Amino acid sequence: MKILGIDTSLGAASACLFDSAVNEVLARETVWIDRGHDQAIIPLLDRVVAQGGGRQSIERVAVTVGPGSFTGIRVGISAARAVGLAIGVPVVGVSSLSAFIAPIMIDWSDGVAAAAIDARHGRIYVAAFAGGTSIIPPRIAAPREAVRAMGSGPLRLAGSGAAALAIEAWSMGVAAELVSDAKAPDVAFVARLGAAADPASAPPRPLYLKAPDVTPSAAAIPAA
Repeated sequence: MKILGIDTSLGAASACLFDSAVNEVLARETVWIDRGHDQAIIPLLDRVVAQGGGRQSIERVAVTVGPGSFTGIRVGISAARAVGLAIGVPVVGVSSLSAFIAPIMIDWSDGVAAAAIDARHGRIYVAAFAGGTSIIPPRIAAPREAVRAMGSGPLRLAGSGAAALAIEAWSMGVAAELVSDAKAPDVAFVARLGAAADPASAPPRPLYLKAPDVTPSAAAIPAA
């Protein structure tokens, strides 16, 4: 199956075309940006799809649904749904935390694999697995609270908030390895997780975990 992976949830606009039958990425591109995902993603998708064999080869679309940037999440999901509708294929949602965790779980089964994303104001979005089983479902927490929930370790950590998590773990005497502090997940793993997802249970629906930092004033909200 050929899957188009899309990620605009954090500090990049990324896409890839992945062939699950041969476990190979056929085409990929990442543009590192903090804003302007809406302007970058459509031309980027066009280039990746053309390099990967054209849209007629796509059998599924996978997109990160958060947590992350409110605007970025909406941009990615809208683009994924538009592609899926245009070519008549399923669209599945993938947690950005799961996409961070997936590469650090390969060939490693001891302790805890966790991902953290900076949620600002001293908090992180976090999820963790031990022995292939979820021990912390995606949630927002303070780093110390998250480390306590992970037990005695050792920990393998990835994500833009992983450094804060590692520092907290070390201060508590918990063994931790900072594998990656990338600003965005590897889009190839978005596609890989999308290939394994069940479209019935993984809808392309936003996973926000918290309210926006900025909300419209009462005066700006139209009367019903």
